Amino acid sequence: MQGRCADGPQERVPRLVAVHANIVSCTRCPRLRAYCAEIARTKRRAYRDEIYWGKPVPGFGDPGARLLLVGLAPAAHGANRTGRVFTGDGVGGSGDFLMSALHRAGFASIPTSHHPDDGLKLRDAFIAAAVRCAPPDNKPTPEEIATCLPHLDDEIAALPRVRVVVALGKIAFDAYLQLLKRRGVALRPRPLFGHAVAHELPNGQTLIGCYHPSRQNTNTGKLTARMMDEVFRLAARRLQNLR
Repeated sequence: MQGRCADGPQERVPRLVAVHANIVSCTRCPRLRAYCAEIARTKRRAYRDEIYWGKPVPGFGDPGARLLLVGLAPAAHGANRTGRVFTGDGVGGSGDFLMSALHRAGFASIPTSHHPDDGLKLRDAFIAAAVRCAPPDNKPTPEEIATCLPHLDDEIAALPRVRVVVALGKIAFDAYLQLLKRRGVALRPRPLFGHAVAHELPNGQTLIGCYHPSRQNTNTGKLTARMMDEVFRLAARRLQNLR
């Protein structure tokens, strides 16, 4: 699944196509839907001539991916505008920072993520989010996270080869653990979030924590390119050991 359409013939990934249709049509969180619609109507001045996506944002990437990245939520003028997660938040924004690291690690075809038709393709990787609608102040409520988790659950069910999960930020990390708990996976002791810290899970997956590539983190040096590379080298080693 690449951007707003399937990455390849839809008949090859019918389950993922159906999951994404359900995500795009979701209206479960009235506060978030109202906010996204208002942002799409008023727009940012720099994008006033563009038509905003303004709907819940599905994941994108390789349907056969073994690496899953879980972010927090779409940016109001990024993925809420473009319809593709980690896309369009400006030169040097979180999308570029993330995609540069994925490109260096061999998971992305190009090192930038500016618009859905930029030719970006992911190899053996898929990017999703805990929440599919842009939240005010980038802060979804715990109830909104819980309400949205079934979408992530359905997406993962349509990605049967996933073996390594990278959680971008503590909220995404905790959301993934919450999802596993719903699935009946016993987590004792409970994994603790830490950057580049890997946890072997009872379901056979490896969960790796990573600071979120927000400008707040990258501009202050809390997250550097070298630190991000460390995470994907770790993920690549885990995948290599599975071959």
